[in-house]
Amino acid sequence: MQKTILHLDLDTFFVSVERRMNTELKNKPILVGGLSDRGVVAACSYETRKFGVHSGMPMKMAKELCPEAVPIKGNAGTYSKFSDMVTEIIQEKVPLFEKSSIDEFYADLTGMDRFFGSYKYASELRQRITKETGLPISFGLSVNKVVSKVATNEAKPDNQLKIDFGHEKPFLAPLSIKKIPMVGDKTYQTLRNLGLRQVRTIQEMPIDVMQRVLGKNGGVIWKRANGIDHTPVIPFCDRKSISTERTFDKDTIDVTKLKGILIAMTENLAYQLRRGEKLTACIAVKIRYSDFNTYSKQLRIPYTSADHILIPKILEMFKSLYNRRLLVRLIGIRFSHLVSGNYQINLFDDTEEILSLYHAMDHIRKRYGDKSVIRASGMGAKTVGRMQNPFDGRPPIVLAHRKQ
Repeated sequence: MQKTILHLDLDTFFVSVERRMNTELKNKPILVGGLSDRGVVAACSYETRKFGVHSGMPMKMAKELCPEAVPIKGNAGTYSKFSDMVTEIIQEKVPLFEKSSIDEFYADLTGMDRFFGSYKYASELRQRITKETGLPISFGLSVNKVVSKVATNEAKPDNQLKIDFGHEKPFLAPLSIKKIPMVGDKTYQTLRNLGLRQVRTIQEMPIDVMQRVLGKNGGVIWKRANGIDHTPVIPFCDRKSISTERTFDKDTIDVTKLKGILIAMTENLAYQLRRGEKLTACIAVKIRYSDFNTYSKQLRIPYTSADHILIPKILEMFKSLYNRRLLVRLIGIRFSHLVSGNYQINLFDDTEEILSLYHAMDHIRKRYGDKSVIRASGMGAKTVGRMQNPFDGRPPIVLAHRKQ
């Protein structure tokens, strides 16, 4: 049976939520992000983009490019509530869907044409989301995730587009090579230096030429340019918490060792939050002593996924729990009250330098492993690290009990 994949994307999500709550902002240029000159733009309205403003740039530069823009400090909790509203509607209407970010969804509508019509069903779903949430949303419908995502971007703002089976290559051919998912600024420049401008040029090239230029990624880009993608829709499974703990082979009172392991665990879980585009609002520390008595303490905090914020709080909670007269058998931490939201939301009051540092460290971890970049104080932790993104929509993997 031919696949039918739907991609839904909430248009300028943060900006739309702000306008939903304050109608006076409609049609005005808006910058959502850090309000200081060293802050970062988390989102911007279409009105600001004609001035060259884009997300991720320094707020100071954005204000210089568009002085008329209204700067707004965003609220992760508010955005997550609206995202959850959309998720609930989709969950009710679609049997198999994937939430790929706070404002993007994929749904598998394969077989729907037999009963109702996939395009009609998707259209009514989009209308319901807009009616019940007041937020604009666009969608693309095709045989796979890549073509549907590109179709959504071409349909924006607040529109929809269907690419019929067999028309994937003609649809992609006239588009800029930058429209292909996975082609970032660096790859785009490499391809432009080769004289490539439109997708049709890649379609006409042998795949081995792309592989010689870009390695394995070249082959993936060639397939996407030709409308080939077999990536499945991963069933949505919204985790409410993430945790880790370590049991020691030998009970210990080495405070330096205990703090080092706590730092390593916190740093790793914070990275998992950022990798899964999640924020936590509640943290907890657990200690089990040699007599098996277990104590824990939790603390509500502002939404965050930054380890430089989380680590001091974890250590402070550990200090209040720790009893120096007893040997420690186990320690653990847990992050709960999770909400969706990318890392920029958490750094409205932080600097561009901090944001760049975390992006660089996370990039290295994705490429070389979770432990490729760690704090010196956490180097003694032997078993901290994960092979799987805990927020990829799949149920958690049950691991053998880890020991330190």
